[in-house]
Amino acid sequence: MIINTPAIVLKSFPYGETSLITRCFTKEKGKVSFIVRGARSKKSSKFSHFQPMSYIDIIYNHKSKNELQTVSKVNFREFWSKILEDLRSITFSMTILDMTEKALSLEDPFPNLFDTLKDVLRCFNIQKGDPNLLFWFYECALLTNLGFRPTLEKTEVPGLIIPDPNKGPNSGTILASLLSGNISKLPNEIVTPKDRSIISDYLWSLLCYHCEGMEKIKSMDTTRKILSI
Repeated sequence: MIINTPAIVLKSFPYGETSLITRCFTKEKGKVSFIVRGARSKKSSKFSHFQPMSYIDIIYNHKSKNELQTVSKVNFREFWSKILEDLRSITFSMTILDMTEKALSLEDPFPNLFDTLKDVLRCFNIQKGDPNLLFWFYECALLTNLGFRPTLEKTEVPGLIIPDPNKGPNSGTILASLLSGNISKLPNEIVTPKDRSIISDYLWSLLCYHCEGMEKIKSMDTTRKILSI
């Protein structure tokens, strides 16, 4: 089956002398692993397409029995180069990619989450919206799309006591707004230091509880420090 789909590159690593193995979040098929033969050779132009955060159109012949799909054609769809100019934006964006890669199973489509990831990265690129709010917005979307939409009235789940999301001056209101899923209407409430701590701990606790291995994401340590500033 020939698949033509937009995709966002989550991670890539070398394979053999000249190839890459890359994991992409595709709108059509969800998370897919590809082998890109010859991508690291001097004559290939494909290497730049498969760097993390690249937004591309990809064509491949999907074979359900293959663990690695083979890329036929790839083109850039958009460039988000300005993210790389801001430390907070690049740190948050890379952590979002790591969370997505860890949370999703292979070939399990989440087209709404794909669109949210695209919209959040676009906002980071044009520096539209508070970076903290954008990061939390994506965490809320990830939980919701996976079927674990937070219920702000509950402070316990089986085997885990989570931070009270309403304990900060504005934390409950901010979280309710983020959970509405409208990126064009991010909350306007003042985010106090206590709000930052509660929202960050609350969402991260739920993600680690529901997604196996999430706590192993190394970039999250730096991200949580930035979130607290």
